[in-house]
Amino acid sequence: MAGFIEPKFVTSNGIRLAVYEQGSGYPIVFCHGWPELAYSWRHQIPALAAAGFRAIAPDQRGYGQTDRPETITDYDIHHLTGDLVGMLDALGIEKAVFCGHDWGGIVVWQMPLLHPDRVAGVIGLNTPFIKRGPVDPVTAFRFAFGEDMYIVWFQQPGVAEALLDKDPAKVIRLLMRKSGMTPAQYDALPAEQRRFVMKDMLENDTQLMPGDELLSETELAFFAENFKRSGFRGGINWYRNFARNWQLMQGVEERITVPCLMITAENDLVLRPRLADGMDSVCPDLEKHMVRNCGHWTQQEHPDEVNRVIIDWMRRRFA
Repeated sequence: MAGFIEPKFVTSNGIRLAVYEQGSGYPIVFCHGWPELAYSWRHQIPALAAAGFRAIAPDQRGYGQTDRPETITDYDIHHLTGDLVGMLDALGIEKAVFCGHDWGGIVVWQMPLLHPDRVAGVIGLNTPFIKRGPVDPVTAFRFAFGEDMYIVWFQQPGVAEALLDKDPAKVIRLLMRKSGMTPAQYDALPAEQRRFVMKDMLENDTQLMPGDELLSETELAFFAENFKRSGFRGGINWYRNFARNWQLMQGVEERITVPCLMITAENDLVLRPRLADGMDSVCPDLEKHMVRNCGHWTQQEHPDEVNRVIIDWMRRRFA
């Protein structure tokens, strides 16, 4: 896309990473979620660079122009965090602040637990730190929502990607939408409409979440072209390691002592603001901010507010 920076390529953790970088100063690494790209941070990278920071955003393992290993277990939490450590090494960076949205948020909250010597601070965007539960997440999702809930459906190798790969533009258009409903309104819907059944959305051409389209035609084309080239398998493999990650993190102390910032979105129907309640017990140096009238794709829906909050926090803690 015109105006978006070109990537550099570095070798990290056995794969080639596409890394988008701008600015100088204290480094902040932006980690995207699913189905996203480094491009999801197109509003944050120039803003943080202009504010005096070194903004770095990789296409993460399985996405965009980064390598896509075939083995499912190559997408577990040790590989995902290891990619970021290797990227710091390749860029000559000792420590950085890590900011993650959606799945990227899960990864950045594990960074100070698995690689504390490389983390200066953590910013969660929509995704809070959630303590390890008594059962693995896939079992919990299956119990709560049934076999057709998208995360449970994703567990079958080859099934979900076969449907998603048919029309990447349709997937992105139906998923990436502005806030269109409050959590209270969503909870008032019939139960069968609250099971997050993505395959029905794709087969019937209906949006999974309410709300107007978020992306311009140019932005939609950028996402669609990248996923047409890469396919969705790599990103879906992150979900296929939910249960494995739960096992791998057994016994790891859940305490984060670096400065933390949690940015919630008022109308994210999945990652609701209340999920961040109680984070203080894990992250004693924690600040919170809620973005009002905002859905799941916060850094794209309300980029100016997200930029303002992150820059203010970075200047106070790392300038």
